[in-house]
Amino acid sequence: MKESHDPEKILLLNRDEQNDEEPQRSRVWSGSRQWRGLRNLVVVFVIYGVYTVTVHMLAPSPHDEHHHESLYWAKKAAWKQRGPLSPEKVEEFYLSIPDPGSALAISREYATHPHVAGSVEDLNDAKVILKLFQDEFGIHASEDIPLYHAGTHESRSATLDIPKYHHPKAWIDQYFPVMNTPLDLALSILGEDGKPEWEADLVEDGDPHDPDAAKYRDAVPTFHGFSADGEVEGQLVYVNYGRKEDYDELIAQGANLTGKVVLARYGGVVRGLKIKGAEQLGAVGVLMYDDPRDDGVVTVENGYRPYPEGPARNPTSVQRGSVQYISLYPGDPTTPDAPAYENATRTDGENIPKIPSLPISWENAQRILKEISGKDVKAALTLNGKASEKKVKLVNHVDTKVIPIWNTLAVLPGHIKNETVLIGCHRDAWVMGATDPTSGTVSIHEVVRGYGALLRKGWRPLRNVVFASWDAEEYGLIGSTEWAEDFPEWITENVVAYINLDVSTGGSQWSAGASPSLAHLIRDVALKVPHPTDPTRTLWDARHDVGPYDGSVDAESAAVFSERKLHTQSDLGITPLGSGSDWTALLQHLGVASMNQNFESTLTDAVYHYHSVYDSQLWQERYADPGFFRHAAVAKHLGVVALRLADSIILPLNTTHYAHELDSYLDAVEDINAALSTTADFSGLRRSIGRLQAASKALDEEKEEAEKAFRELLDKIPHHGRETYAHRHARPHAHVEGDVVPHPDSEEGHPHPSGHGHSKCALHHHGHSSRINGLPLPGWLKKILEKIFGHGGPPRGPIGKFVKAAQRVQAANAKLVAFERGFISEEGIKDREWYRHLGVAPGKWLGYGATTLPSITEALTIDVNATLAEQEARRVGALLDKLTETIKV
Repeated sequence: MKESHDPEKILLLNRDEQNDEEPQRSRVWSGSRQWRGLRNLVVVFVIYGVYTVTVHMLAPSPHDEHHHESLYWAKKAAWKQRGPLSPEKVEEFYLSIPDPGSALAISREYATHPHVAGSVEDLNDAKVILKLFQDEFGIHASEDIPLYHAGTHESRSATLDIPKYHHPKAWIDQYFPVMNTPLDLALSILGEDGKPEWEADLVEDGDPHDPDAAKYRDAVPTFHGFSADGEVEGQLVYVNYGRKEDYDELIAQGANLTGKVVLARYGGVVRGLKIKGAEQLGAVGVLMYDDPRDDGVVTVENGYRPYPEGPARNPTSVQRGSVQYISLYPGDPTTPDAPAYENATRTDGENIPKIPSLPISWENAQRILKEISGKDVKAALTLNGKASEKKVKLVNHVDTKVIPIWNTLAVLPGHIKNETVLIGCHRDAWVMGATDPTSGTVSIHEVVRGYGALLRKGWRPLRNVVFASWDAEEYGLIGSTEWAEDFPEWITENVVAYINLDVSTGGSQWSAGASPSLAHLIRDVALKVPHPTDPTRTLWDARHDVGPYDGSVDAESAAVFSERKLHTQSDLGITPLGSGSDWTALLQHLGVASMNQNFESTLTDAVYHYHSVYDSQLWQERYADPGFFRHAAVAKHLGVVALRLADSIILPLNTTHYAHELDSYLDAVEDINAALSTTADFSGLRRSIGRLQAASKALDEEKEEAEKAFRELLDKIPHHGRETYAHRHARPHAHVEGDVVPHPDSEEGHPHPSGHGHSKCALHHHGHSSRINGLPLPGWLKKILEKIFGHGGPPRGPIGKFVKAAQRVQAANAKLVAFERGFISEEGIKDREWYRHLGVAPGKWLGYGATTLPSITEALTIDVNATLAEQEARRVGALLDKLTETIKV
């Protein structure tokens, strides 16, 4: 081999093409013997960079780009001498960090003031989260806050350049959605002269026994996000939960809702669909309230005192919330399928009500119910279509306008630059939101502390990890949806999984929902994490926990609760995801495998005052999580799940479990088919599922063999070379460090293994490198090998085999990621095309609840059309057949 190349240039590896590189160091070697030694050293360095990745020997990167070079390299050398952390040690160390005391302290900071989306307090909290990221991840905090308007070069680059980062980075993106705020709210009963004879107070009492509730009782008026502006009058009709089946029953009884104001209790279906159903039947307004019958055993009727004196519902509590038709599409109503930039072209919004609504308390609901059946409130709670003799007047004046919101994001760069694990939790609340979402934010705070501690130990993730504090989730998943609509191509090409958190602790029973491919990972980690309050059990056992109270339960309420549990249960105990939180755009629109978890309320828990001023720090400490052990348990579970997704050689995605779940999804469709006595034939789809299962099983074997071969070949890499790198050369001689990524700004396109677009590689074509260029190698490796070997071609023997083994691992991972993407149909679901996932979606008349095989299911249940169901089955089958080809090995 001729050795005419400049060693200095070889060592620098085209540093001028790199972004955010480490400070350049100069050291020149001369002489052929020295060059041969250097060449061998660089070979070992390249292989060791990958080797360190595979065993989680993750080199630290400088947290502050402004550190002195000598200090940085001194720290690096010290870490090398201490030795790396094994995967087991990484998890063990991480699990020692999330702490109930820390969680309690930070909750007392976050949950003791209102922070509605778009408010000054919300912006302040966005900056607080930014500082948390900066402090824990060692990010230099400049005088100018990195706050970028969405759509600007700065904002776009912050996300799109994630594959280029070598140091942690954090920033705030500002979007500009249309939202509303209340101006004038009123509810009254009108006398015969048309004048009010009774007026509702429309406030929560702010009992002084809960100091924060008393302080902020008037901070956020009791209104509905995205409610229509207007004043209406009409007779009152009780419609139970306001579900489609409730309205259908009323119509079957001959009820006429035209010109009426309807009263619905919360539950059964998402708020917006209660209004949509009423609107379609001619109603002019909607009132909603929380009914104690849905509070399980913990009621005043069963002898429990109302909060804050006891665990039962405070009768003045009011549930605020969005009334967006989320099952049509989430996000800014005026920019569907596009990001809400400041200068965005806007529509009128098709997923928001056209009739006004108000949320009211149980105390006020009792008063107006008496207008239906005299003094007997219970008699009025019957679904019979009876209207009140007197009219009620509903006033809902709101200010609808563009209101800025703020997503705060942080990146921990990994070695594999084009694979990213995304972790997110929304930050905004309807008032203080100690449960929703501050409990989630607190758990994420503990995860961030844990990852920061790992960074300081010398850990660096194999894949990028991105943290997101979403805004305006409460209005309709706006922050996460606008970000997803802003960067759909980047997400599709880079994000391997999304881990969502919303409510962390609202009750005693642990629950998780996820893409089926993540179910085994969730269970395995839950079996490792200790139970929050019982050291003899695990977090997985907490799925069966119940609250400490007893008593009688309303039969209909219990049936609704049980139906929800049965409807969402899977064989493994991990429920499918519909909508209702920030996974929606990632999973349902873009096909990113997603998960969510929480401790939820049961029928025997203290009443959770959802979206009320009584969702307070005092309630959390007294009833939801005394001691804050559940907050810490969720943080431990989430953090380890993310570590395994970020650091495993083969992504822990179980596609075969997913493929077999499809059989149960189709079983449910066939049950509906039989119940409706329709004759739709789904045998073709069943065969497609079988073919996908076979392909997935073959992929299971391939990924196992690929990892085995990879590890076996590692053992054949010369150990003296590893030792030379690890111990004798504390100053690496080239900035590669396992950053396994094609350079984004280079010239040659290299097909992305997942089939989604192209990624670039920085391979310069020299006339003497044809043997390298002819190989199916990633661009990053071609470049390094070309620089090292010049005319002589790639390495042979163990190193050459190792390179092929690495490619084999990469290909297997690409197929695993492609699995969830394979359910995405560009045409989307009938009548709500924004939802493109044909495996699972929020039910059209459920809103939050998951409907599996939604296009087929709803062709039967809503359209009652067997021909359409068969057409949809063929469409799903075609997607599955295409996916089968994608994952074939």
